Amino acid sequence: MSWFKRKEKGIQTTTEQKKDTPKGLWYKSPTGKIVDTKELEQNFYVSPEDGYHVRIGSKEYFEILFDDNKFKELDPKLESKDPLKFEDTKKYPDRLKAAMEKTKLKDAVRTAVGKSKGKDLVVACMDFSFIGGSMGSVVGEKIARAADYSLKKKIPFMIISKSGGARMMEAALSLMQLAKTSVKLAQLADAGIPYISLCTDPTTGGTTASFAMLGDINISEPGALIGFAGPRVVKDTTGQELPEGFQTSEFLLEHGFLDFITHRKHLKNKVNLYIDLITNQPIRE
Repeated sequence: MSWFKRKEKGIQTTTEQKKDTPKGLWYKSPTGKIVDTKELEQNFYVSPEDGYHVRIGSKEYFEILFDDNKFKELDPKLESKDPLKFEDTKKYPDRLKAAMEKTKLKDAVRTAVGKSKGKDLVVACMDFSFIGGSMGSVVGEKIARAADYSLKKKIPFMIISKSGGARMMEAALSLMQLAKTSVKLAQLADAGIPYISLCTDPTTGGTTASFAMLGDINISEPGALIGFAGPRVVKDTTGQELPEGFQTSEFLLEHGFLDFITHRKHLKNKVNLYIDLITNQPIRE
């Protein structure tokens, strides 16, 4: 029987009433592996077949690092202003408003303090979904305040970088955050407070040129893109042929820019093992 005669078979559903498979039930990795989204979440947002680490944000990293996902967010209401009256295809305030509505975030970083394996830890985590994780004045200020909190309370500090670099809409004000955050990390170093830097995909631009590479220990996830400028810019500037994959975390580890690469499911244990060792504490299972 032809499809257009389906009513004779008692099929009354109109085209408008037909239901497709709901979106978001499956995830397809860049290598073509398909995984159920619930299984992906249970596996720390890592594709189990190929080990591909899906980009996640502060919400997911806080769930991974903090015991029972309990934490206190620091400075949650800070928002960017528009001192330069910047406008490209959009006015900067309009771009900020759109990003806030889309992501439900105030800016490209969230900072929090909570227990990780029973010990206090301050975490600053960047969100790439907010204007490409770009670093503006609020990002610098929140990281600086989180470092001050660590310094005051003598708590280890961790930054999770995921950024396209400095925010062009704030121009020189954005670039000033490189120095600002670096000074705060130097103060932590002088006080003997551990600072862990986790570079995730991607970590680029001014972020790489400042706090992302200043950790007492610099670590990364597998396959992360880490660099300052893009491959074409580097090639044009140096006039050199570049090795394949020279901006991957694996290449940087091989050449001494990273201390180790960790699977996301081991992240909490690895970070706490380092803190226990550096602070001469009993190893926590």
